[in-house]
Amino acid sequence: MTITRRHLIQSAGATVLLAGIGRSALAQALETARIVVGFPPGSTPDALARRVAEKLVSLGYARAALVDNRPGAGGQIAVSNVKGAAPDGASILLTPMAILGVYPHTYKKLPYDPVADLTPVSMGATFDVGFAVGPAVPESVRTIPEFMAWCKANPAKASFGSPAPGSPLHFTGIMLGRAAGVELTHIGFRGTQAAIPDLLSGQLPALCGPLGEFLRHLPGGKVRVLGTSGAQRSRFTPNVATFVEQGFKDMALSEWHGFFLPAKASPEVVQKLNTVLRQALTAPDMVEGLAVFGLDPAPSTPAELASKLKADTERWGPIVKAIGFMAD
Repeated sequence: MTITRRHLIQSAGATVLLAGIGRSALAQALETARIVVGFPPGSTPDALARRVAEKLVSLGYARAALVDNRPGAGGQIAVSNVKGAAPDGASILLTPMAILGVYPHTYKKLPYDPVADLTPVSMGATFDVGFAVGPAVPESVRTIPEFMAWCKANPAKASFGSPAPGSPLHFTGIMLGRAAGVELTHIGFRGTQAAIPDLLSGQLPALCGPLGEFLRHLPGGKVRVLGTSGAQRSRFTPNVATFVEQGFKDMALSEWHGFFLPAKASPEVVQKLNTVLRQALTAPDMVEGLAVFGLDPAPSTPAELASKLKADTERWGPIVKAIGFMAD
């Protein structure tokens, strides 16, 4: 098996564990655990995976843990990899909701069944979507309605980018435009960071992406977030009004990353990983570290994750149908 940029984390002598982890826990620890991520190093899911991998070792779940980056096919390669892995808890999928909840509506055929081929373990983190503009848009434009008015006055420039065609970020931009009576042209990129240079240079007027991807660009003033998707204002951009506050009443949404095991993982294996993930994600250093990426840790029970995935799958079906997008 070829691992793309292997990130190995080992404990010192495998006996230096957090206080409270005894010899019995060490004896039950896996030799090596891997978190499979369908995106490259440096991406938001990768950042979450690396921090959790460290905790898998320090909390005694495994003697060593690695992040196995398997980018490609919009994250489908990673899902397929875990689908075919042994259900012993050593292979863990970390994935954004879209790959399991939206793709069934945009692809006629997937190499996996999100429900039959995977076992939910825990939510990982939630994040808000941000709609941002760059130097191509006048500085006087500070809200979504003002941007839409500018687009109406400049129809040749009425466009926006997203990290991936067929993603909730793509659909969010389209829905905002349609609600305002503007048909925005969508430009797809391979990740938010691939689009940021075009936004900063003025080639791309606007970008719809994970809010955390914009945070480090805000102090310079070249990037302005016009609105966020949460039900409440984000703690990361408290001065930015939500889509709902700006008159887009049906546009409250929060995206998430979740942890899954292969389908035949036993209840004991699922519970063991869930317990460790809940400890890991509530640790103060984890909360602080993820804030840099605009992520809010959100551990859950396996049942809560399954319910959330079901609800989001049902929500996005009619939206995808109304937009009329098909990936293949």
